[in-house]
Amino acid sequence: MANDFLILATKKMNLFLLTIGSLLSIVNPLGTIPVFVGLTEGKEKKQITKIAFWTSINTLIILLLSFFLGKYMLSFFGISLNALKIAGGLIITSSGFALLTGSFNKHKGMKKGVKDDAFSRSDVSLTPLAIPMLAGPGAISLLITYNEVYHFNIDKLVIVGSIVSVSVITFALLNISRLIVKIFGASGINALSRIIGFIIIAIGVEFILSTLLYLSENIIR
Repeated sequence: MANDFLILATKKMNLFLLTIGSLLSIVNPLGTIPVFVGLTEGKEKKQITKIAFWTSINTLIILLLSFFLGKYMLSFFGISLNALKIAGGLIITSSGFALLTGSFNKHKGMKKGVKDDAFSRSDVSLTPLAIPMLAGPGAISLLITYNEVYHFNIDKLVIVGSIVSVSVITFALLNISRLIVKIFGASGINALSRIIGFIIIAIGVEFILSTLLYLSENIIR
């Protein structure tokens, strides 16, 4: 009995760590830090903490809504899970390439006109920070896929725990964003983002390959 519980706990812990690793890489709060610092320039520490808090809360809400309601969107538009996984894999891979090439902000739609609009906003915690910078199409498609793949309530609870954990980590990183910039500098953050970009590409490619392998096996049968 104890051995069975240990095996179950290990499996759920592996799922928890896998989800956190994948989601944290795709949400990529580290890559959002330069934008966050720019948008909060000249603000007091209390204001920065408030913006970081509401950004993480908005991100949490968007990710939870995607996880629980995304499948109904698929059903409404008649999109299969395999199609979503391939499309999601392509989006995730393109996000990884954007990090590798240093065009992450542009990839997220942060062009000059959008930046000017963002700087003129009184509240930036929802847009552009929570969406599309953090809770973008890649993270949303990943969570919709997880909801379709993991059917047991305990698995869904573990994934919800991972989403909450990623949101807490996001808040912590954004809250000390100025300290991180001071320690690592722009070049250090850029180097770390490129490493994360490589990991994101691997996640996206795995999504695509696993789906193609599944489809090919079904065709052969």
